[in-house]
Amino acid sequence: MKTLNKIILIGLSLFMFSCEDILEEDITDDIVQIISPTKDAVVESNVVNFKWNSLKGADKYRVQIFESNETLVLDSLTTKTNLTLPLEAGSYIWRVRAENYAYQSTYSFPSNFSTKIPDDLTNQQVILLTPDNNKYLNFKKITLSWQQLDKATSYSVRVVNTANGQEVYPQTDVTDTSVTLDLPTIDDGNYEWRVKAKNANTETKQYGAKKFNIDTTVPNQPKNATPADNSTQTVNTPVNYTWTIATDTGTIKSPVSYVLEIASDVDFTNISQTLYSNTTTLSYTFLNAGTYYWRVRAVDVAGNIGVNSTGSKVTVN
Repeated sequence: MKTLNKIILIGLSLFMFSCEDILEEDITDDIVQIISPTKDAVVESNVVNFKWNSLKGADKYRVQIFESNETLVLDSLTTKTNLTLPLEAGSYIWRVRAENYAYQSTYSFPSNFSTKIPDDLTNQQVILLTPDNNKYLNFKKITLSWQQLDKATSYSVRVVNTANGQEVYPQTDVTDTSVTLDLPTIDDGNYEWRVKAKNANTETKQYGAKKFNIDTTVPNQPKNATPADNSTQTVNTPVNYTWTIATDTGTIKSPVSYVLEIASDVDFTNISQTLYSNTTTLSYTFLNAGTYYWRVRAVDVAGNIGVNSTGSKVTVN
């Protein structure tokens, strides 16, 4: 009987994998057609817009870019049919292929192109560095930084509240590649920061733009649910910890994770285990009998740390 069950399980597994292959279109012999940059193209900008046609049956595309000496510059997967990348002046080769769960197409024929950085800034773009796009922050003195753009002599910086369109920080004729916001009255919210480059004759047509979130609201205090206070548990048996927490009322609701601590004393001066969870539950197995106490606190990705829950006692036999 056991042998029969094993055969059935193996057969079911093979069937499931076969179904995945059947559902995916075989694109092995297909080739993605590139749109730009085309063979021998000269791109007069510090950024290159790579484009290609979509391929039926593809879930994503792998783009590879090499320097002329075949040094790999980029190997990236994307679900889109375009990619914008900053590149220094030089000669490059690029190719792209389609992929799905089961198959990969043939790479497009390698296409060589070159870039040069003109004095004219019109078609160039300021490359923003920090903070990262959609970064969560719990402070209001924020340093914005970007790459130096060749041929640029100054920059204009704007910070806009995306909820109401209000400009909270305008600064022109910045000659450095960073500014520090010192806006103690700025509200929690989502903001977009934009930088444009200028020289004596031209300026970039568009602002480089990224967003950041200010969240200074501390997460709520969790409440222990299970195991209940003064409960008895069994050694070497998994214990499921669960807790509840009220919904965040802040303007920006940063993703929250949890830190659960287990101690041998009610004051938590002797913490024996520190556990982490992205949900309001986790499992832990006690290896030794004894009396323990547990508590949990919430921490958001902006760096705000909530108050610990009231400790609960657990006796392990």
